[in-house]
Amino acid sequence: MVRLLHHSDIENVYDDASRAARLAGTLAERAGDDGLVVGSGDDTAPGVLPLVTDGRQAIPFFRAAGTTVETFGNHDFDFGPNATRELVADAPPTWVTVNVRDEDGEPFGRAEGVEPWVVREAAGERVGLFGVTDPATDSLNPAAATLSFDDPLPAAREAVAALREAGVDYVVAVSHLGQGDDDLAGIDDVDAVLGGHVHSRRVEHVDDTLVTRPGVNGHAVVEVELTDEGATGELLEVGVETAETGDDSHAESVAAALRDRVSEAGLDEVVTHVDGSLERTEETIHGGESRIGNLVADAYRWGADSDVGLQNAGGIRLGEPLAGPVTVADCIGVVPFEEPVVTAEVTGEQLRALVREMSASVVDFGDPDWWHGHVSGLRLVFEESTETVRELRVDGEPVDDDQWYTVATAEYLLHSDHEFPTLSERHRAGEHGIQHEILADYLREHDAPTVDGRMRRVRGESAGDETDVVSTDAE
Repeated sequence: MVRLLHHSDIENVYDDASRAARLAGTLAERAGDDGLVVGSGDDTAPGVLPLVTDGRQAIPFFRAAGTTVETFGNHDFDFGPNATRELVADAPPTWVTVNVRDEDGEPFGRAEGVEPWVVREAAGERVGLFGVTDPATDSLNPAAATLSFDDPLPAAREAVAALREAGVDYVVAVSHLGQGDDDLAGIDDVDAVLGGHVHSRRVEHVDDTLVTRPGVNGHAVVEVELTDEGATGELLEVGVETAETGDDSHAESVAAALRDRVSEAGLDEVVTHVDGSLERTEETIHGGESRIGNLVADAYRWGADSDVGLQNAGGIRLGEPLAGPVTVADCIGVVPFEEPVVTAEVTGEQLRALVREMSASVVDFGDPDWWHGHVSGLRLVFEESTETVRELRVDGEPVDDDQWYTVATAEYLLHSDHEFPTLSERHRAGEHGIQHEILADYLREHDAPTVDGRMRRVRGESAGDETDVVSTDAE
């Protein structure tokens, strides 16, 4: 029997030094001497400290956790390909990918030690592991725009054939494909798919192949067992169902290093005090209107002096709620991207299209029940059954399809064709400060907003069918 300890999308775990240390210690302890620790991407960024260190805060974590193999997530390129190469060269894991290509079309990072696949021995058996990355990464992450990404499935089949020819006992896909994991599971001779990218947790079998995802921010890991009878997995809450390895463990060096980084960078400045709680759960971020979404959209509109503020829900990172004193680090943790707020000029007709694109029923991105946007300066009513905008007002006035409006939003949305595809580079009309800096400046002068009913979804034609799209935030 072979045991694998799977982590993925740990992202802002580094912003809580004790939790990062506990996660690293848990992985190392559960793996022991005969298990393998495997990461499936977005384990270096985004977050507060990644912005300070270009992702290199992950190096002591990998070392303490004993991570053996890692693949690339879209955020592992947040600081550009050269920073990623430097990180790969210095980090303990072997990085694997079969479908990432560099600026010249060659396999990415080969000079720094990146491999398409590797064979590792555990408990006397040979495990073959290959890596795959979302082929849309060059669209999802502007910093990766100079790279290219092959179709992962043909590349995966070649890797499986090569590993079986090498005589391995088990084949494991280390995947940052998200919803594409099911396709990997359908490939013959794959025993397990260790997935990521989508932040929901998962341990289930697809076509007799185990598919796992541990969720986001290092709150859980998956322990996988590979046997002749098949693969099984168990989702373990870190610090609850696992051993309480923490500050007194060998992972204390991780906590100490992270705390020092925060202090040195001056990220502990308090910019405001929040009454109540601004939750950052998946429900509040992807469920519709919320205090945290209203805050970010209001800050953008204020910072750009625009008609409308628009924040894609996925750009607000999950994490601990904002409550009481809020620091610069907290603001970075909400939108941890070194990316400006831009002004886009759109017609009323295009603004109406953008509002429709907040619904997962209109744009097939993420989970089917997600709501993808947060707004400021407008009020809308969206008819779910017909996927139409029943009412749309800017500054209290009905939107005129032929009139021009300014929208303050993240620069990423001008680049990506996966979220809000109506927006593109041709709409750019101005550039303002970095997102988290605008958020901090806004909070220095304004109180955090409440939920005020600016977004509503309705199910049917009668007023009695209306359902507010609000979170469980305290007001």
